Amino acid sequence: MLPEAFLQQMSALLGAEEVQRFCKVLTETEPPTSVRLNRRKLMTGNSDLLSDIQDTAVAWCETGVYLKERPMFTLDPVLHAGGYYVQEAASMFIEQAYRKIATDFVPTTLLDLCAAPGGKSTLWRSLLPDGALLVANEPMRQRAEVLAENLTKWGHPDVVVTNAFPAEFSTLCGMFDVIATDVPCSGEGMFRKDEGAVTEWSPANVVSCADRQWSILCDIWSCLRTGGYLVYSTCTYNRLENEEMVARICKELGAEIIPLDIQSNWNVHTLDTPEKLSEASVLNNGMYHFFPHLTRGEGLFLCLMRKTAETPEPRAKKEKKAKGAKPQVPAGASTVAKWLSDAGAYKILSTGEAELSAISQPHADVAQRLMTTVKCLKVGVALAEEKGKKFAPAHDLALALNRHTDAFPTCELDLDTALSYLRRESITIDAPKGYVIVTYKNLPLGFVNNLGNRANNMYPQQWRIRMK
Repeated sequence: MLPEAFLQQMSALLGAEEVQRFCKVLTETEPPTSVRLNRRKLMTGNSDLLSDIQDTAVAWCETGVYLKERPMFTLDPVLHAGGYYVQEAASMFIEQAYRKIATDFVPTTLLDLCAAPGGKSTLWRSLLPDGALLVANEPMRQRAEVLAENLTKWGHPDVVVTNAFPAEFSTLCGMFDVIATDVPCSGEGMFRKDEGAVTEWSPANVVSCADRQWSILCDIWSCLRTGGYLVYSTCTYNRLENEEMVARICKELGAEIIPLDIQSNWNVHTLDTPEKLSEASVLNNGMYHFFPHLTRGEGLFLCLMRKTAETPEPRAKKEKKAKGAKPQVPAGASTVAKWLSDAGAYKILSTGEAELSAISQPHADVAQRLMTTVKCLKVGVALAEEKGKKFAPAHDLALALNRHTDAFPTCELDLDTALSYLRRESITIDAPKGYVIVTYKNLPLGFVNNLGNRANNMYPQQWRIRMK
């Protein structure tokens, strides 16, 4: 069922004998199921669903776990609370890139350029220290909204989600210490999971994808500071989109390959000469492949590069200010800031006509520059929406790790009531009147406005569970 041209390509890469093993696994086996735990949230709660079916750990990711079977994730409230993320195991390998970067310096700004639906972004956010800013971007609006949803559930406040094409960032010269580019590709590594990827594949599409990847990299290159790191990855196998693209980046844009620390028992491989595979830990050329017949995961290629080219200096915008003018503080800022655990550490921004958000003080200037350069769907934590003379708390706040624990009363729900809430159905709770955070296994799910005889469900309409 695999395209003949693809089989010829893989035979040239792996050799005739190895490609038979590769194709057998690709066409006759199911992909493994794995998740990544959110340690910042599962300290106070756990998932019975996962505890019953956990298998072994993902060797290259501290919080990654294989499962014995694929459960009905949609019906686990812990998933919706951001307790874990369902992520393909090979893509968790970016953790090793971060660990290498951290031996050089601790990043303060990281751009995840092609980030939807959010698997790698939530991992980047877990790896980055508190105080570092993650900017997660997705050009397509619908996918960007899914990205914002998943990062909101993950709960960390130091996040900006943008909806822009790479060229729109071009004026932000040298803004980022690290840029992760999980670029759109021909999707050969998705053949086992996605039949559409098989039918859409062709040699011409491989060439088209490579051209697109180069365009993306050229558009974004000025945003990476000199000495910063590019994490280049694809979910495909061919040399044109992988090894040849890396060579072009190094030669034409100005970068050097940085090998990672690889363990032999991970079974990560690299392409040596034609028709020869080598263990990455032996021939550590800095270019890493995951093949499904050799590792427990899908196809992934990754290479870490350090920028050696000089980055142009950013142009400072000249702004005219009225004499004696002072920065305006949004009305109601002092009221909603009290809902945060350390109000003085955040700057309150107006991020919509009636919406107030909080961003860490050190990142306020970067956030405001992003807001004037590209479309931002999420800036830090959305705190509240102004309704008349009052403020209704935003859903973001319920899930945020920096919410003041005493800001709102909480009410624990059982499984059936939690699922009713997540379906956005009416529920009844025993709690004080007013805004209440409902929880499941001590993990916040969102707000209700408790009226006494009933509670108005404030769960976002577009996020509701549709499965019965």
